[in-house]
Order: sequence, then structure tokens, then C-alpha cells
Amino acid sequence: MSGFLDRVLGRVRLGGWLAVAAPILAVVFAVLITSVVLLIAGKEPVEAFTTLAGYGTQPRSMVMILNTGVMYYISALAVAVGFRMNLFNIGVDGQYRLAAVIAAGLGGAAVVPGVLNIVLVVVAAVVVGALWAAIAGLLRVYRGVSEVISTIMLNAIATGLGSWLVSEHFGVLTGNDLGTRPIPDDAHMPGIPLIAGTPVLVNGFIVVAVLLGVAYWVVLTRTRFGFELRATGKSESAAVASGVSVKKMIVATMVMSGAVAGLIGMPELLGASYKYSNNFPAGLGFTGIAIALLGRNSPVGMAVGALLWSFLDNSSNQLQLLDISKEIVQIMQGVVVLSVIIAYELVHRYRIVAEQRRVSRQLAAPAEPPKAEAAV
Repeated sequence: MSGFLDRVLGRVRLGGWLAVAAPILAVVFAVLITSVVLLIAGKEPVEAFTTLAGYGTQPRSMVMILNTGVMYYISALAVAVGFRMNLFNIGVDGQYRLAAVIAAGLGGAAVVPGVLNIVLVVVAAVVVGALWAAIAGLLRVYRGVSEVISTIMLNAIATGLGSWLVSEHFGVLTGNDLGTRPIPDDAHMPGIPLIAGTPVLVNGFIVVAVLLGVAYWVVLTRTRFGFELRATGKSESAAVASGVSVKKMIVATMVMSGAVAGLIGMPELLGASYKYSNNFPAGLGFTGIAIALLGRNSPVGMAVGALLWSFLDNSSNQLQLLDISKEIVQIMQGVVVLSVIIAYELVHRYRIVAEQRRVSRQLAAPAEPPKAEAAV
């Protein structure tokens, strides 16, 4: 019994060390590559990293990093839902932008007052995102169209449809800015004084983001639906043999991914700009893909990845004070993602080799002789 416990504890310790080794290896590799790039550009790496670190410790900077990170995190969750099903939902970008346009139009019309208007905006965004993503799911199930191709096309359609809705139906021209009517003051998401030392408030949608992360973990790891979703992603044939309807799972997963995607623009819409215009954040869906890969589809890992990505985006202006191009930050972001992928692959291969060696040692060990039965 003690030998069995020793083996189990040894495997747990090995898994824990490997789980820690992967991100550490990735960070070290990313710092080395970025330092080489800075040296080639004729800049001092230590000064650049010191400037970035100093920016990240300022209270106002922390608030900005959190507020941007909330949108990034929700985007990563939307992408990760599809990833767990082995579906590549590239259409998250179009889904959240079309959802934001329609939700902003309804919110600006002030059909209902106060908190009810917030609920209406959020529900409308979720429904629009889910329905738009369902198109790709149905095309995959009934016509065999790859969700990669269909969502790319739907992104373009959503962009054109959103522009038409703003210009022809929801739009109001304010100076040179064409956008939807502003959402009334009584329907703004209140901020949270989370960081001391600055009057800037953290976007209240951070609470929703945390709840989404918890719901993502519970649904995918503690429910039958989550088990069937992950099983279908691992092997469709095995899922069919277990009585799972693959077609229903594909459509349901795309709908869930689109519903979460519809919430991506809500922190900006309800807590910052209060309308949809040309200045509304774009490209968040593609950022979510990178963060989902960075966080390995883990709710905690994606939260860390979202904060890291937000920190790099918000701190890019600080590098210009050192006469360092903002594109250096984009290089850093790309290197971080590649480093994480490479590091986890190396650790995964090492874990397989270590497990094979452990099994080989057990098979080569001489069997223990059976103990004699006690005399009666």
C-alpha cells in the first residue's frame, strides 16, 4: 500500500513541476527573444523592461489593464468554448460587433428605463451573437461547410450589415462621428473603486466576467453536457457510440460560443463609450484566439493571459518615450504565444517519456513473492 501511495505522490509531484515549468520556460524564452529584437533595433532591453514594469505598478495603469482585460477575457472564453469541442470559431469578431450594434441601437432607443434597459441590452447582445454563430453551426451540420470558412465569410457580412444598420437605422451624426444614440445615464453600468490611489473606476462588467469564468469551468467540467462536449471534441466516433448526437453538440457549442461572444462589447458599450461608433474596439475576437491558446483553454490561464495581453497593449505607448516602436509590443505578444505553445509541447513530450520510463521500470522490477498465509 505504501509503495502504491509513493508512486501516486511521485506522479502528482512530477505533474505539478511540469505544469509550473511550462509557463516559466515560455516567459524565459519570450524575454530572450524580445531582448535580441531590441538589441538588433539598437535599444537597451533592461531599460525597456524596467519602463514596462514601472508602468504596470501605477494605480491608473492597473485600472486600464483590468478594464481592457475584461473584454479580452470574455473574448477568450467565447473562443475556448469552441476549442474544447474542436471547433475553430473565427467568427467571434463578427458576432460581437453585430451584437454590439443591435444592442446599442436598442439601448439608445430607451425602450425601457434604468436597470431594465441594461438587461435588455445584454440579452439582445447574447441572442444576436448566438443566432449569428448558429448559422455556421447549421452549415457545418447540414452542408458540411467548415466553420473556419463560414465564420470568415460571416465576419465580412456582419461588418457590412452592422455598418448599414448604423448608417440607415440607428445612426446619429455628432460632428464628424456617426454612431448610435447614446444609452441614457440611468442605464450605465456602475464602476467599482477597486484600485486605491486613482479616481478611475474599474468597469463593473468585471463581475460578469468572473461569473462567466466560473460558469465556463462548471459547465465544461462538472456537467453531463460538458462531458459530452469534450468527448465529441476528442472523438466523434466514440461519442456516437456512447449515444451522443454529434450534430446537436456542434450546433449547441456554436450557439454557446456566439452567446458569450455577444458579451464582449458590453463593457465598452455599458461602461465606457455608451454607444457604437467608428471608435468602437475592433479585432477583439482575434485577440481572444491568441489568449485562449495562451491560457490553454483554462479559465485561470486565460485570465492571466488576458491581463498580460492588456498590459502589453496599454504599455506600448510608454515605449515610445524611449524611442522604441510600438510594433515591438506586437512582436512580444507573438513571441509569448509561440513560446507558450512550444514550451507546453516540450513539457508534454517530456511527460510522455517520463511515464514510459516509469512503466518500463515497473515491468522490469522483479515480482514480490506471495506472502505465506498465517497458520490457523
